[in-house]
Amino acid sequence: MCVFSSFGCVLAQNDSLRVKEPARAHAKSYEVKSAVEVESLVPMFLTGGFHIGVGYRYERFRVRVSVINGGSYDAETAGVNNSSADFKRFYKTSPGLFLGYNLWRNLELYSYLEAHTFEIEQKSTGIRKDMHSLDTGLGLSYQFFIGRYFYIQPGMHVYLRGDKTVNFETASYSVPNVDLSPVVRLGVRLWSKDK
Repeated sequence: MCVFSSFGCVLAQNDSLRVKEPARAHAKSYEVKSAVEVESLVPMFLTGGFHIGVGYRYERFRVRVSVINGGSYDAETAGVNNSSADFKRFYKTSPGLFLGYNLWRNLELYSYLEAHTFEIEQKSTGIRKDMHSLDTGLGLSYQFFIGRYFYIQPGMHVYLRGDKTVNFETASYSVPNVDLSPVVRLGVRLWSKDK
């Protein structure tokens, strides 16, 4: 019995002498070497549409592909100067490609190319016609991380496009050349590798 007690005391002393290694700290969200993220413009779901974006980050650079459908959201209100009060403009399902660069921490400046299909509605008649537009522009947004994985990313987009017109029986519609659009994306970082 004494032998077992002595052996137990020796083991207990050995355990108390072991130095615990400090837990490895994770890199800050903007210091990762690479990451895969999935995000969505949540307001699109509130208007019966949808949006999904999948992005890959390598150090400060980020590439993202997305698909958007605006549901009942009227994008005509985002137009600058030549927005029309006689028409509504809806996003139909459209793909996009985004290329970005982190200027500072999680502040991202990016450009994009989106092949939008708009559905134009003449308010007085209810007639709808499709319009295709290749839109480009700049965006600026910041990722606010909640913990390690989830983030909210508010930002501002400036869409630029060439002249496009759709003829209706009683009027013609010309799409605005510039849209200003605030955006709020919710996202999750699915995978990351520290530097």
